[in-house]
Amino acid sequence: MPSTRSFTTILLVRHGATATTGTVLPGRASGLHLAEKGIAQADAVALRIAELTKKPVALYVSPLERARETAAPIARALKLRPVVERGLLECDFGSWTGQRLSVLRRKPAWRAVQNAPSTFRFPEGESFSEMQLRMWTTLEKLATKHRNRTIIVVSHADPIKAAVTYAQGVPLDLFQRTVISTCSVSAVAFTDSTPVVLSVNSTASLKELSPS
Repeated sequence: MPSTRSFTTILLVRHGATATTGTVLPGRASGLHLAEKGIAQADAVALRIAELTKKPVALYVSPLERARETAAPIARALKLRPVVERGLLECDFGSWTGQRLSVLRRKPAWRAVQNAPSTFRFPEGESFSEMQLRMWTTLEKLATKHRNRTIIVVSHADPIKAAVTYAQGVPLDLFQRTVISTCSVSAVAFTDSTPVVLSVNSTASLKELSPS
């Protein structure tokens, strides 16, 4: 790969586990903090990122508490100041915010959420298409700002999933086939041509993270 080519790597970290992860759709509601498991996950992902040879130079984070709490040990390990970026927010689930997933799965609209998300808008909230555009535009802006460097963003499952699948050229209607686990790291490189996906949903060592 020519040395003159732009290659900006963004590490996308999902926040750690909370008391309601996997059972409730928390959305943008305030007051949700990391559970004990999530705190341990955040400490572990900070150590994994700190092992990278090419150290990240900036750390951006969703405004929500669970994301900022995940970013805190990363900031300490790398001596970075977390910068809140609203473009990294969770999807706005509107009137579905705070509802139990077991209840939502029984709604007729749930089929569209899973199988045709490009057609769906959350009642009184955001569409998946709007969320994907918001997230990708934010990442492009940050990549331009930190050209040829590595940065970290701490966000949420659906925005990260939407960004990774967009980078791969996967249609939005298939994005639910990708899993983004708590405190996993996905990596996308922004180049002068097309984006390059370096990893998806990694929960192991990042020492070998590099383009082929």
